[in-house]
Amino acid sequence: MVANPLDYVEPLGKAGASGFTFHVEASKDNWQELVLQIRAKGMRPGVALKPSTPVEEVYPLLDGDNPVEMVLVMTVEPGFGGQKFMPETMDKVHALRKKYPSLDIEAMVQSRVCRPALLSSSTEWVDGGLGPSTIDVAASAGANCIVAGSSVFGASEPAQVISLLRKSVERAGGVK
Repeated sequence: MVANPLDYVEPLGKAGASGFTFHVEASKDNWQELVLQIRAKGMRPGVALKPSTPVEEVYPLLDGDNPVEMVLVMTVEPGFGGQKFMPETMDKVHALRKKYPSLDIEAMVQSRVCRPALLSSSTEWVDGGLGPSTIDVAASAGANCIVAGSSVFGASEPAQVISLLRKSVERAGGVK
């Protein structure tokens, strides 16, 4: 998490980034300006939500005139890999899926496993501690894009883990 995400919009846009996700906790006062700047640089705006932050904090960013297109629900505290998945964060995924049925939901684990063309207007992601033993919980809660780190890069057969993650999301109906 960075303290002032506005400082990174232009450099990341120039570098060719297709999306820019910022933490709601770091941008409560200027998120509208941030979203406008992100779009002006040709990127898709998204917002991340830490485990301790209430899900309601992102509702204004989804209901406003210039909404974000993606929500990342973090399932571990930000900072380092290899943490344990926090299943209680799935309540946020359920709440978002119920309130925003077409919202794509990201479950993050560092290697993206999601539908090839994000065709819906929004994406919802889940971040942290996801792997073969926790993927079904996230996918059945409504996560339709998974980002995996330790579970993929620490595996003896990373391709098999990615395949397993993708199949779980497909079974739950998240990958189109």
